[in-house]
Amino acid sequence: EKKSGGDDDDDDVGWKLFHTHLRRIQFRKRAVVALSPLSQDGTMSLLLDNQFAELPADRSVDTKTFLDNVSTLPPFFDCLGSKVFSIIKSDINGNITKIRAVYDQDPAKYVTLQDIVEAERDTHKGEWPKVGATLALMWLKRGLRFIQVLLQSLADGDRDENNPNLIRVNINKAYEHALKKYHGWIVQKVFTAALIAAPYRSNFLKALSKGEEVKDEDCLANVRLFLVNYTTTVDAIYEMYSNLNAELDYT
Repeated sequence: EKKSGGDDDDDDVGWKLFHTHLRRIQFRKRAVVALSPLSQDGTMSLLLDNQFAELPADRSVDTKTFLDNVSTLPPFFDCLGSKVFSIIKSDINGNITKIRAVYDQDPAKYVTLQDIVEAERDTHKGEWPKVGATLALMWLKRGLRFIQVLLQSLADGDRDENNPNLIRVNINKAYEHALKKYHGWIVQKVFTAALIAAPYRSNFLKALSKGEEVKDEDCLANVRLFLVNYTTTVDAIYEMYSNLNAELDYT
């Protein structure tokens, strides 16, 4: 049976989210992302101010730098217009907390993410990789991949020709690629419903531009800039899990 990950993914919570969201969709207008909290703080400002560093030749990921960078990302999900995406946001926050707790125990020992994963492999033996920071990072990287695929899809110009100012196709692509196969069917239904309330493309890009009137192409240029080192980092973590046989596959 596929898992949905995190404490918010049990069936009871899934059903409540599903029915609550459907009721909201019937009465609410499409979310105006430009009026979200991120239009005040500026998601794009956060992304550009906390760009991921270029990785060294061995593609190792410094733990402290990584945790500091990813800690700025959860508010991204507030841009997506639906409270359903708080599932991913909460999951990312929780997994960052778990990884940081392990790192804080011995920063000199856990300089890189691989140091943590390998140490837990040696400590937990047969229980690994279903434990500790290894499991938390496994789920965290999937949430990070969701962000990556969504932003890359927008940067590549993917759109529904019948509804060119919606980003449903971009969100759906990210969910299909990064998360869907790990979720139970109830949570999958929740996310399908969430697409109905997905923001307009123009509003989403405006939220990424600090709520200012910025040309779409200028905003997307900033997205592409952010994605350079971000994508390399996410890819490196996936490669590490593959090389260490640390990935759990529910397919």
